[in-house]
Amino acid sequence: MASANSKSTIRRPIAGAAAPQFLARCITLYVVGGFVEGWTPTDEVHEYDPTSDRWRRLAALPTPRGALAAAVLGGKIHAVGGIGWRGRNTPAHEVYDPAANQWTALAYVPTARDHLAAAGLDGRLYAVGGRIDGNYSRNLASNEAYDPATGRWEQRAPLPTARSGIAAAVLEGRMFVFGGEAPAGTFNQAEAYDAMSNGWSRHARMPTARHGLGAAAVAGRIYVISGGPTPGASASAANEIFVP
Repeated sequence: MASANSKSTIRRPIAGAAAPQFLARCITLYVVGGFVEGWTPTDEVHEYDPTSDRWRRLAALPTPRGALAAAVLGGKIHAVGGIGWRGRNTPAHEVYDPAANQWTALAYVPTARDHLAAAGLDGRLYAVGGRIDGNYSRNLASNEAYDPATGRWEQRAPLPTARSGIAAAVLEGRMFVFGGEAPAGTFNQAEAYDAMSNGWSRHARMPTARHGLGAAAVAGRIYVISGGPTPGASASAANEIFVP
């Protein structure tokens, strides 16, 4: 169901945006995995400190991969899924401890996929959406939750709109999922998951449909940034705010 009080607001575009992959923890920015020359998956992990305006390289990701998802849970960074060697999906799930600069392998995500989103919500890690082996004609509605207390994954209510190349952010106790792509075009959907009810709600659509975007919750709002307006290799400087 749509929220009558939801709205999206257009803000001044950012310059030269090209669908970045990033993860913020406290005031530090982390870049985990990705692709390098020739679409080769990498194990590189970098940290940016805005107070010193410097980058530093951290312990390598155990499983090199791109198009993965990453999220913060309990002060640690979880890296889930993605595309590994030979363009195939990996179910790898690894967690990084910033205090020790060390990665640990955890239980595989049940549905191996790429271009998914992840978020920490109510003490669990959620892996949502995505696609099979980089093919956006094989989009998924999967929604799986990892409980660090038991070390196990469980299936949760599926995403109402199967899609990949999405972004997710947590606000007011819900996980909001934005955008995506499929062969027919890009998505402007905004759907929210409530872990308490194990249910989804639909909200005001983004003014600009796009994929490969980023989303971050700041001061009670969600900033939805950049992304491609058409399927495949496209980009935009879109910068829009979702107000729940």
